Formats: sequence, C-alpha cells, structure tokens
Amino acid sequence: MEKNVKPAADQRARRERIASILQRYGAAVALLILLVVGAFSFPTFLSFSNLSNILTQSSFPLIVAIGMTFVILTGGIDLSVGSVFALGGVLAAEGSGFGFAGAIALPLAVCGAIGLFQGLLVAYAKMAPFIVTLAGLLAVRGLVLAITSGGATTPLVKSAAFSAVGQNGLLGIHWTAVIAIVAVILGTVALTRTRAGQSIFAVGGSESASMFMGLPVARVKLSVYVVSGLCAGLAGALNAGYSSSGVPTVGVGLELSAISAVVIGGTLLVGGRGSLAGTLAGVLLLSVIQNMINQVGSLNSSVQAVVSGVFLAIVVVIQTVLARSQRL
Repeated sequence: MEKNVKPAADQRARRERIASILQRYGAAVALLILLVVGAFSFPTFLSFSNLSNILTQSSFPLIVAIGMTFVILTGGIDLSVGSVFALGGVLAAEGSGFGFAGAIALPLAVCGAIGLFQGLLVAYAKMAPFIVTLAGLLAVRGLVLAITSGGATTPLVKSAAFSAVGQNGLLGIHWTAVIAIVAVILGTVALTRTRAGQSIFAVGGSESASMFMGLPVARVKLSVYVVSGLCAGLAGALNAGYSSSGVPTVGVGLELSAISAVVIGGTLLVGGRGSLAGTLAGVLLLSVIQNMINQVGSLNSSVQAVVSGVFLAIVVVIQTVLARSQRL
C-alpha cells in the first residue's frame, strides 16, 4: 500500500512543478516562438529599427502594467490607469512651462494623489476595487476633458529637455524604453527582496492569514494603488514628451491592455502569484502581435483587437487549468 502511495505523490508533485513552470514562463516561450515566426515571415522583422520600435511602443504600456501588477498581486484591480495616463500627459505638458522638473513633478504628484485616494477607499473604506477604480476612470477622464476644454485643446510641451527624454535615446534605443526596463528591475527588487514586497504576495495569497501574521494589510493595499497611480502618471508624462504634447484622448482602453499583459505574463487575477518579468513578456508579446499584424498591411485595425481578445481568453483558460493542477 505504501509503495503505491509514494509513486502517486511523486507524480502529483511532478505535475505541480510542470504546471508552475508553464504558468510562469509560458508568455516568454510564446514570445520566442512568435519572434522566430516573425523572422521567417517578414524580412525586416528582426531589423534593429523594427525591434527598437517595438521596445519604444512597449515602454508606455509596460510602465502602466508594472503598477497594475502590484495591484493585481494583492487581488485588486485598477481600471482608472488609462484615464490617469491621459491626465499625466496633459499635466506634464502644462507643467513643462516650469521646466523639466515641472513636467515630471506635477503629473507624479497629482496622479499619485489619485492613487492614494482610491487606495484609501479600497483599503480603509472596504469598497470594491472594481467600483472605486471604475468611478476613477470616469472622473479622471472628465477632469482631463475639463482641463482641455472638452478635448478641443492640446497643450504643447514647452521644455526641450523633457521632449528630448521622450524622443532621443542611447545607442538607438529610446530613453522611454530604458526607463521602462529600469522600472521593471527596481520593481522586481522591491517585490522579491524587500519585506514590503513579500507582504504584497502574502496579502494576495490570503488576506485573513496575513492579518493573523500581523501584516499591515490595509497599508499594503493602499500602497499598491499609489504605485499604480504613479506608474500611470509617469507613463503619460513620458508619452507627452515623446509626442511633444499632452493629447487628452489617449489611454482609452489602456487599462484592458495592461490587465491583459499582466495576466498573460502569469500573474493570477486572484493575487498572490506573479512577477514583473512575466509582465514584461506579456507586454512584449502583445506588442509583437500588433507589429506582425501591421507587417501584413492588408488587415484592418479591428483584427488586432480580435486577436488580442481571443489570445487573452485562451491564456485565462490555460492559467485556470494550470492553477487547478497545482492545487490538486
């Protein structure tokens, strides 16, 4: 009897390890496969200019997705990031009249405060994150329209130094991409090497158990919404520098793209498990899909949404199966 129990336990442990590996690294594997397919399908796909363009276009949603990862790891959600992204761009353009510092400080201060307010409602007022951030999505978008006269005006960036950050780069790679990668590295260190990061995973894994352990659950949940607000504001500010203006209509649907990238990267929507490396792979995967569709040329823009939606649905189903395999 005991001889039969041990092989069964070994098989179960092996199945759990395989499921865990697939969940963590599935996006990276899919990304490598797409890169190979793209290399054979399109002559210019692996050219430096095209890869640099993919990195540049990925940098803004990646920074937003970093903040979203922090939130989802606690079991929350932030639907306001698209609107906060637009607000960050408008405020950066307005603040650029006071130089480089004003272009950075104003959007970070305001967008961080928005994240703080939403975090207070979620963490201390015990309101549902979906409702709070959905209200934030609408309210912040309304604020953007109010600042820009209903979207009729587009404030221009007045600081040449700030525009240079968005438009120039190092060795052919835009500074926005460099900043995004640095943010991934810093975020990874914060999540894996600090007590605060471990608390985020603990709260997402089991809020009640975290309370029994004496962790400051409310403070942890508050902090991740502040991080999300800061990331969305920073991404919006960098986008304003890239385009030399604060376009009030940008960021529509960005929250869905960020959530998609986080989930595709292996972070569980229920929280407690995930990584920023996976989020990076998820963002790049979506960008590569978009780039390949653009390379085809004959497909209209709606195809991208269909492909991304179907791909996300497949990934969610696979992740659900893998998560159940690890619990069995």
